[in-house]
Amino acid sequence: MDSFELNKMAGALLATVFVVMSVRLASDALFEHGVPEKPGFVIEAAEAAAGGEAAGGEPAALEPIAPLLASADAAAGEAVFKKCAACHTIDKGGANKVGPNLWGIIGRPMGAHEGFNYSAGMKEMAGKNWDFESVSHFVLKPKAFVKGTAMGFAGLPKPEDRANLIAYLRGQADSPVPLP
Repeated sequence: MDSFELNKMAGALLATVFVVMSVRLASDALFEHGVPEKPGFVIEAAEAAAGGEAAGGEPAALEPIAPLLASADAAAGEAVFKKCAACHTIDKGGANKVGPNLWGIIGRPMGAHEGFNYSAGMKEMAGKNWDFESVSHFVLKPKAFVKGTAMGFAGLPKPEDRANLIAYLRGQADSPVPLP
């Protein structure tokens, strides 16, 4: 290889570097970019008013679950319970997991299952019992129903799913509570 070919390669390399740097300087001049005050993106989305809150931020009236329980399907509720099974057991005398065992939950006192350490928010509910409506409100949005609960479940927005789940939970007891 003679020196002329080496000069051509070095010139091509230098020309490429010059073009890349010139394009970078020109693009910096055209497109000004500053450092944002707060890193990240702001995502503004209106939440659905399905049972949680109305558009104005006030709590929406939750439809009663009792009429839906008349036609609820416990077998479909068992399928819905699979979402709960990651943290709860349902068998009689079953162990507590991340959440308490749910055998006989309907009619049981809130925050009082033996052997489970409840969050402060749930301990404040002591003295009340789990009825059909309270279970429906809780599984809709746990953190809205019990402020300070440690339960990280997003909730069940569909009333049919809640009714089916409650029908299944009702059947998981020594003596199921009568339907309203």
